[in-house]
Order: sequence, then structure tokens, then C-alpha cells
Amino acid sequence: MEMRLLSLLLLSLLVSFCSADISEKVGVCYGQLGNNLPSPPKSAELIKTLKAKRVKIYDANPEILQALSGTDLQVSIMVPNELLANISADQKLADHWVRTNVVPFYPQVKIRYLLVGNEILSSSDNTTKFSLVPAMRRIRRSVKGHELRKIKVGTPLAMDVLESSFPPSNGTFRSDVSGSIVRPLLQFLNRTKSFFFLDVYTYFPWTSDPVNIKLDYALLAAKNITYTDPGTGLTYTNLLDQMLDAIVFAMKRLGFPDIRLFIAETGWPNGGDFDQIGVNIYNAATYNRNVIKKLTAKPPVGTPARPGTLFPAFIFALYNENQKPGPGTERHFGLLYPNGSHIYGIDLSGKTPESEYKPLPAPTNNEPYKGKIWCVVAEGANRTDLASALSYACGQGNRTCDPIQPGKKCYKPNSLIRHASYAFSSYWAQFRKAGGTCYFSGLAVQTIKDPSYGQCKFPSVTL
Repeated sequence: MEMRLLSLLLLSLLVSFCSADISEKVGVCYGQLGNNLPSPPKSAELIKTLKAKRVKIYDANPEILQALSGTDLQVSIMVPNELLANISADQKLADHWVRTNVVPFYPQVKIRYLLVGNEILSSSDNTTKFSLVPAMRRIRRSVKGHELRKIKVGTPLAMDVLESSFPPSNGTFRSDVSGSIVRPLLQFLNRTKSFFFLDVYTYFPWTSDPVNIKLDYALLAAKNITYTDPGTGLTYTNLLDQMLDAIVFAMKRLGFPDIRLFIAETGWPNGGDFDQIGVNIYNAATYNRNVIKKLTAKPPVGTPARPGTLFPAFIFALYNENQKPGPGTERHFGLLYPNGSHIYGIDLSGKTPESEYKPLPAPTNNEPYKGKIWCVVAEGANRTDLASALSYACGQGNRTCDPIQPGKKCYKPNSLIRHASYAFSSYWAQFRKAGGTCYFSGLAVQTIKDPSYGQCKFPSVTL
């Protein structure tokens, strides 16, 4: 009996030791969608200054991998979405990808995770969806064949893989993917002892319902706000735990209660457009610091459904990336500006006391902006690209650009920038509610300064 107790104690210590190693390894996502970002070697140095223990890239860029060679950073690389259909049907292609993109850098680069695709189940491409798990199996077979024993194979999914997430105990995978894709995926992860990689952002559910979801609850900063799940009696003190546990219960519902979770992305935008609330440096710093504090706590705190459990994670993202499409928030998730300076104080090891950080600027947009907004040409926009964007905007709407035609009240001065700004504002005013954005591949920005002049009145969006 004593030997058995001793063995159990040693096993417990071993698990605790391994778990502690995981708990300290909060990393950062290194995106590359910017035309003003530092070089890979410079970026590798900047990642170290953040005290990151991991780094995730969205491809297998050889320059970046070379820059990470010889560092202590655990590295996650990714198989592009567009290759999944072919890889799923061809083991030789899987072998070629691993042989070309992994083997030359291993083990000098500490590649630990090979992610097959990115948020595949958020796509409307059914062909790619059904290629996901077969592609993962082929990549895994190739990893084993090359004796890359330390590499886990997984795939990051977004929260929209659930059709129900509230209350957490009602977490349920979408019916269109639950049996056909998610169940085989969970079987694969369970068999290979890999992780369920999850992109989880409290920012998005908060912005969709800021009245019922309190901001401090989403920022992990609530002191007197709790939610008790009526199905389990578990009490929650922040939105992140609710979202993680919704996935836990969804996996349990399919018969896989013990698969580990890995936060593949989380973060909060430090800036954005005037029609987006809560996007400021104060909230971004508060959220990311609180997440890091939670994830690096000793002993680990876990979630109500998985108390004491470690959740390895990547914070999104290293830089503000000026070429990311979509709303302005997409270009403002960075921890660093492209010049390498900190947007706010952050330490991914969790060891810097809050008192050592410089005071944060007060949040200015936690309430919805009320007033008029225009969409105009961004400073420094390329004139050739601008002419194409002007043509596009004028070709979309009903009479979008009539006032800037020769002889009309907005034609003079005959300026490309003036005409494009009018066209962008007119387009956005017509199509915003249908999903149109003020972006135009980075050529446009929102403004609350009326660009109208003389008799020429620019269309606007009123919030």
C-alpha cells in the first residue's frame, strides 16, 4: 500500500511539474499582414522582450523560422487552408509539405504544434470542411514517419463552432458539423493526446450585447459581478471562463470530457473605427494583463468546470497589422506598433507587478458614439490604387457618384482625393447596413470631421 501511495505521489508531482511548465508558457501570435513590419530577426528579438515563451505563425515562413532558430521559443506553424483538400487525398503531398516546411528547421527551431488550417469550420466552403480531419490524419502520419515526436497536430476553431454556448452547460456543437466533422476531430485529438485549439475573444460577445454583458465582466476585471449556471450551479466571475466551459461541455456532450484546451488566440483591440465601442488602449491592456495573470497563476486556477487546469495560450497579436481586411479593429490587436514600440506595458510571463506599468490613458469610447461619421481617403494612399477604388465605389450603388460628374456640384476642384472621398462616403452610407465597410483595402478611414465644402455635401452615416 505504501509503495502504491508513493507511486501515486510521484505521478502527481510529475504531472504538477509538467503542468507548471505549460502554465508559464504564454505566447504571442506573429501575424504578417502589414507593409511596415520589422524584419523576422528584429521581430524575434521583440518577441523575447515581451517575455513570451511561445510564438505562433500563420504559415511556415522560412525567414521567420530561421530567425527563431536557436531560441527557447516554442513554435506553432500552420498548413494553409488552400492546401487541405489536396493534402487530405494525397499522403505524398502531406509528406512533401512536412519534409519541406518542418524537417529542415527541426529541432533547431522548437516546433511543437503543427496546426492544419485556420478556423476551417467558420468557412462556407463545405469541401474544405470535410477535408479537415483527413488532412490532419495525413499530416500526423507524416510527422510520425519523420520521427518528429514532440510535435502535436491540431487545428484552431472559432467559437462559432457552437450553436449554443449559454449557459455554459448547454454548450453544443453546430448540428451541421457535430457528427460529421467535430466527432472525428475529437477522436483524433483524443487518440493523439493533442489539444482542442480555440480562438476565443470576449470582445465580440460583449459588443453584440453590451447592455446585458458588463464590460468589466468581459475584461476579467469584475469585482462584484457573477453568473451562476442553472444547469450545474457553477458560478462564473468572467466571460472568458464561460466561453471556455461552453466548449468543455460541448465536448463532454459528444463523449470526450477530458480533451485539453489550448487558447490559440485571445486579445482585445486597442483601437478601431468610430462606429465600434470599447476599442481603446485601456481596455486592451486591462484584458490582456488580466488574462496573463489568470493563465500564469500558481497554483493554476482553471475554470469552474475544470478547476486547477492549465490553459496554454497565445495572445493576439504581436503587431498592429495595417493590411488586415475588415473593420478597423482587425488592424489594432497588436501589443506593439510596427516601429517596435509598446502600445502599452505588457509582460507575457505575468511577473511584472501592475504598479510598475505606466498609467494608461482613460478609455474614451466605452459608450456608442452618437453623431455623424464620414468615410474619406486615408493619408498617404497610393494614387493608382485610389483610382481603382474610386471606380469600384462608383460602380456599386444607385447614383453613388452623380455629384462628382463633370458639371455637377461636387466635381470641382477636379481632385482624385476629393472625388474618392466623396465616393467612399457615398458608398458607405448606402451599403453599411448590408455589410459594406469603410476600408477599401486600407485606402479609406472614418472621420467625424465633415469633409463637405461649399455646395458639395458629403453623405454620412449617423449613429
